Amino acid sequence: MLLEIFKYCYEYSFITGENMYAKEVENTDLKKARQSLIEELEAVNWYETRLAEAKDEKLKKILAHNRDEEKEHAAMLIEWIRQNDPEQDRVFKEHD
Repeated sequence: MLLEIFKYCYEYSFITGENMYAKEVENTDLKKARQSLIEELEAVNWYETRLAEAKDEKLKKILAHNRDEEKEHAAMLIEWIRQNDPEQDRVFKEHD
């Protein structure tokens, strides 16, 4: 679900050329962290696809390892975002 939200935001801004961020957020570390999170989650999906299609067991282990590292990177970014965006942190805490 989170990936779909981020992907929608990315595609919307790419297709329309509109900036989805307020000017004060536009070039902040927070925006950089959010974009990095999008990219890490996309990388997880890429590795999942390659892993599903791979035949060689050694390659599958490497791809699984790389996928798991991307998940760790995503978790690190989510934690940083929560620490630096009080509203996002509130949503995480209140979400069922």
